Amino acid sequence: MAESILIIDDNEDILDFLSLVLGSTYKLHLALNGEIAQGILDSEIINLIISDIMMPGIDGFQLCQKIKSNVEYCHIPIILLTSKNTYQAHIEGLEVGADAYIQKPFSSELLQVQIANLLRNRMKIKEHFASSPFDDVGTMAHSRTDEAFLKKLDDYIRSNIKDPNIDIDQLAEHMHMSRTTFYRKIKSLSSLSPKELVDITRLKKAARLIADNDFSFAEISRMVGYSSQSLFSRNFQKYFKLTPMEYQNSL
Repeated sequence: MAESILIIDDNEDILDFLSLVLGSTYKLHLALNGEIAQGILDSEIINLIISDIMMPGIDGFQLCQKIKSNVEYCHIPIILLTSKNTYQAHIEGLEVGADAYIQKPFSSELLQVQIANLLRNRMKIKEHFASSPFDDVGTMAHSRTDEAFLKKLDDYIRSNIKDPNIDIDQLAEHMHMSRTTFYRKIKSLSSLSPKELVDITRLKKAARLIADNDFSFAEISRMVGYSSQSLFSRNFQKYFKLTPMEYQNSL
C-alpha cells in the first residue's frame, strides 16, 4: 500500500503541481489551510506532511508546532516549504520541530528524494524494532512526547503480560484515547497493529527470559501470556527469524 502524504498549501497551483509530481507514488490528501488539515489528521493515517509556511489563518510554523506537541500526531515527519530565504526562517522551522526545510522555488527531484529519505529512515527504525529481540520500544520514538507515550504503553503491557487477553480497548482506555485514534497512532508510529505490538512485547520479554536460562520454554511461554507453547514458538520465529531453541543456542 502506498504511503500517505498530507499536503497543505493555500495556493491551488502548488497543490496541483505537487499532485502531478507525487500522485503516482503516494496516496495524497490535499488541504488549503490548517483547519482542513486538522480534519484529515483526525480521520486518516498520515505518514508525512508537506506544508507551506505562508498561509492565512494558522501559518506553517504554528501548524508544525501544534502537530509536534500533540501526542496523536507528533510522530509524523514534516517538510516545510517556504519562499523566505533567511537563516532566521530556517532556524524557526527547525525550532518548531520540522524534519526538513525546502526553499521555493524548489526542484521536484530534491523534494522527492527528501520525502523518500524521511520515509525510508522511519521504516528502517520500525523494522529494526520488530526484528530485534532486545531493542526497546523507545527506539521508535521521534520526540520526547512519543518517548513518554511509548513508555507508558510499554509499562502497562509488561505489567499485564501474563494476561493472554490484553486487547485494544484496554490499551486505548489506559492511554486516554479513543479506540480509533489509538489504532491510528500505533499503526503510523510502528507499522504494527496494537495486537502485533503486544505480541512483540511478549516475545521481547521472552527473549530476555531465554537469555537468563532460568526457565523452560513452556514456563516462559506462560509467563509472557501464551496459552500454547506452539503458538509462542511460531510467533517467536516469525518476528526474530529463529526458533526459541535456535535463539538460545546462538547466545
